[in-house]
Amino acid sequence: MTELLTPTLVFKALADDTRVRLMLLITRETELCVCELMCALEESQPKISRHLAQLRSAGLLADRRQGQWVYYRLHPALPDWVHEMLQSTLAANRFWLSPEVQRLQVMNDRPARCC
Repeated sequence: MTELLTPTLVFKALADDTRVRLMLLITRETELCVCELMCALEESQPKISRHLAQLRSAGLLADRRQGQWVYYRLHPALPDWVHEMLQSTLAANRFWLSPEVQRLQVMNDRPARCC
């Protein structure tokens, strides 16, 4: 699906505050689970999962299951222009994303990653 990514599809998928914050947090951290994203964004599991599903179906995210946790990362076949856009957006907006990053950094009981 990622070979079909056009600017229109990417920007439509990112045309929501929650989805942009999810993508930038995942870009920053490389991989995050639903519980970490819930904590960082202070949103419910159904809302986070719904937005993650939209990003995954758009071809922007991939997931993996490890025990009870589902981890999300950028899709490995994302075109370079999407990676570059996310990285430059993240670099230019660190202050905008800082409340979410701070909540994530102080989160208790973050799941351990083995992979």
